[in-house]
Amino acid sequence: MKAIVYTSNTGFTARYAEILHQQTGLPVWELSKAVKLLPKGTPILYMGWLFASSVKGYRTAAKRFDIRAVCAVGLCDTGCMLQEVRKAISLPEQIPLFTLQGGMDHSKLKGINKFMISMLQKMLAKNQNPTEDDKRMMELVSNGGDYVDPAHTAAFMQWYQGTKE
Repeated sequence: MKAIVYTSNTGFTARYAEILHQQTGLPVWELSKAVKLLPKGTPILYMGWLFASSVKGYRTAAKRFDIRAVCAVGLCDTGCMLQEVRKAISLPEQIPLFTLQGGMDHSKLKGINKFMISMLQKMLAKNQNPTEDDKRMMELVSNGGDYVDPAHTAAFMQWYQGTKE
């Protein structure tokens, strides 16, 4: 891989991109800048935020770059929703996918994103028998929180260190 390219909405994906930059030494570019500066076909790690199991910016990045791995940042625990995300973005099996728990910052939510979080909150509140995961998610969507942690990148780093590039 030659670079890390990302899309971030509330800053959590950008912070993980910086963490991975520090861990790998790869340069980091926000997607809108990367499409102007990096040559077409550049091998990259693509990072985007999760919205309804889809990785924001993935389709744009996939048209322009040679995506070697994807890191999706969302509300769920690190390592969750892998099959749902892979299916939602039609990610080929040979491309590694990693999910990282980011967080919730209500002050940065706008429009449809704010509406969707309020709907998720209402849906979770109706659950008569919430699991521990449901309770943690309700706490996060209700009160916000920051779960960015360099330790969450361990699976990606293990894969990355095993590559020959």
